[in-house]
Amino acid sequence: MTPRGTAVQTAATLKNTPFDPELTPGARNAVRVCLRIQPSEKVTIITDNVCREIAASLAKEIEDVGAALNAFVLEELAPRPLQALPSEILEDLETSQVSIFAAQVQTNELRSRMQMTEVVNRRRIRHAHMVNINRRIMLEGMRADFLKVDRISAKVLELVKVAKQIRATTIAGTDLIADLEPTYRWLKTSGLISPDKWGNLPGGEVFTTPGEVNGTFVIDGVVGDYLCAKFGDLKENPLTIRVKGNRLTEVHSRNRELEQDFWAYTHTDENSDRVGEFAIGTNIEIKDVIGHILQDEKFPGIHIAFGNPYGEHTGAKWYSSTHIDVVGRRFNIWVDGNQIMREGKFLIEA
Repeated sequence: MTPRGTAVQTAATLKNTPFDPELTPGARNAVRVCLRIQPSEKVTIITDNVCREIAASLAKEIEDVGAALNAFVLEELAPRPLQALPSEILEDLETSQVSIFAAQVQTNELRSRMQMTEVVNRRRIRHAHMVNINRRIMLEGMRADFLKVDRISAKVLELVKVAKQIRATTIAGTDLIADLEPTYRWLKTSGLISPDKWGNLPGGEVFTTPGEVNGTFVIDGVVGDYLCAKFGDLKENPLTIRVKGNRLTEVHSRNRELEQDFWAYTHTDENSDRVGEFAIGTNIEIKDVIGHILQDEKFPGIHIAFGNPYGEHTGAKWYSSTHIDVVGRRFNIWVDGNQIMREGKFLIEA
């Protein structure tokens, strides 16, 4: 069977896979609100065995819209962890207008996802990145009113895109100052996905590459990539980091394994310890951190990421092969001295 034939067959299998109807509202939000899939379009779904039921709920909504669908289950194409994204998927993406990645990631698979987003960026595909999506997120974050999230995101964007400095503090001890680079772009990924920038689902953030970040960040939320699944919610045992001149200089935690793993990850290459992303979470329908980076980085507050700055979008000229987010709780935020958040609550209306 040809790769395309396999993709069609997998799509047909997904459409006939039983799934919990509780997944339907989140799937419908993804297909009809966030991606606005049209009957004339072709969609690629990339999933794995763990997320097959969620992929089935998405496939059913795509079928109801009337769009063409090809689908791939990673374990059916290559051993995990992936060394590279299978060529069958890359070839299929070349002819799609919309794509969805709904899979659990494994250690050292970031390169394969970067290969995918290279095609997405080049072809301006409306892409939903649902890394490590699970049932809880489908029932919580994916049921958000993304039109409301987009409104608050747009208001935050208007304030920060002309700002020179943002300060963030928390009761846990965070005190961070970001001096902003006016030549770098801010982006809004509110859950309403356009050809201009693929987005994570659930959505809800505005971000840029900072000019320079200095200070202390107490990570009492989560850390990203595969370390998130390993260490979960850090509320009871936070990781404290210090940043100077945009570089990570210190890491401290009572959990020595977390401390060591995070330090090793952020020293993979010459820019893995460099702050590549400075972001404000804007999904006001998320009520607390759940120990899952896909949803938690959208939680209202500040998060930063070390490594790859997504320069193709922000304008940053440097690169890293890694990217790891860190999330805290209950932020106070000032934009050029004007407070826009107190104890995790926005002081501006959606």
